[in-house]
Amino acid sequence: MERLMQYIWQHRLWPATDMSTVDGRHVQVIDTGRLNTDSGPDFFNAKVRIGDQMWAGDVEIHVNASDWHRHGHDGDRAYESVILHVVGRDDTSIKRSDGQTIPQMRMPCTPDFSQSYRSLLDLAGHHLPCADEIKSMRQLDIHGWIDCLAYERLYRKAEHIGKLLADSAGDWESACYATTARGLGFGINSEPFERLALATPLRILHKHADSQLSMEAILFGQSGLLDDAPDTDAYVDLLKREYAFLSNKFALKRPHSPGWKMSRMRPPNFPHRRIAFLAALLFGGFRLMSRITGATSIEDARRLFSVELTGYWASHYTFGCGLDSGSAAVLGRGSIDTLIINVAVPLLHAYGCATGNLAMSDRAVEFLHNLGPEQNSVTRMFKENGLPCDDAFTSQALIQLRREYCEAKKCLFCRIGHRYLSQKTKRT
Repeated sequence: MERLMQYIWQHRLWPATDMSTVDGRHVQVIDTGRLNTDSGPDFFNAKVRIGDQMWAGDVEIHVNASDWHRHGHDGDRAYESVILHVVGRDDTSIKRSDGQTIPQMRMPCTPDFSQSYRSLLDLAGHHLPCADEIKSMRQLDIHGWIDCLAYERLYRKAEHIGKLLADSAGDWESACYATTARGLGFGINSEPFERLALATPLRILHKHADSQLSMEAILFGQSGLLDDAPDTDAYVDLLKREYAFLSNKFALKRPHSPGWKMSRMRPPNFPHRRIAFLAALLFGGFRLMSRITGATSIEDARRLFSVELTGYWASHYTFGCGLDSGSAAVLGRGSIDTLIINVAVPLLHAYGCATGNLAMSDRAVEFLHNLGPEQNSVTRMFKENGLPCDDAFTSQALIQLRREYCEAKKCLFCRIGHRYLSQKTKRT
């Protein structure tokens, strides 16, 4: 509730009525001040006219006036500069250390404003209570918010790549390897795939990259999926013996509880063939990062992930279980495009930002504009509520909006949520 009150103060979302302190002096807010996200008063450098006197200083906001004492502000000199105490409930008066009473004002708010906010939060994780606002917003405002969200998601992915890069002592191929592994999880198994890659360093894999069997043995052994494989399968026996030798040679440690998910999943989407796909990329030496930076078109990028499997995995989707109709291609066109969105594009953008190559960063964004939109429950939900999605740039923005704002219930920080609450204030 206190955060909502801060939001109302920051954005002046109070009704157009006269405001006054609890002792009857007229209040005119000239400048709400600057929101403080650290310790100290909530807003710095505000300007407020109280009665016939102009005040410049800080503003503190509480649900109850008595929270001032409960939070220990009465013994904190940082709060000596507070010129106005804004409260939801006036249950006590507040004084400075010199005994002077701090002007206090009840938060001016329409009766149902907080109820509108609570309803927005209660429904945001499941539905779109702000759908009417989406439909009524100007296209210019919508497009501006979409741009911000898409770049926010892209920079967040680039930040994660930066952490992988730091952990690998600046080796871009290692960061690319871990990012590719994560991408092959396609959401549901992204975390287990990344744990697998981080527990299996690229430098070790490169020592036996001339052997496809070694690549598959190390990855399947590290994944833990070999443990439940049937002993009657000759290929499984070969992998186990190879992994036993290599894991001992390099003192490999498997990730604890990788957490593979396979329930309610179509067998071709099990992680097994995708691990085999990663092994195929590693066979002969992993140089995907250099190839990504050299890709100048969507077709170039698609060719990077158009890998066909040979041997056992050309005809099996898991250990001991063959495909109904043999297919050497692991990924369809849609899955390849998803890898471009989640692997190639963030790596291009991160590398461009790190090296000052703006053309490369721009190329990453161009790829998103040239790829079709992702088809999922999120894009369908927004489309049904007036937000069409024509390319991957927009679908990434909508996923960011849903995951980081709606589901996280950060409606106060969403432009659509802000408009929704602003309109509620005007209507009441």
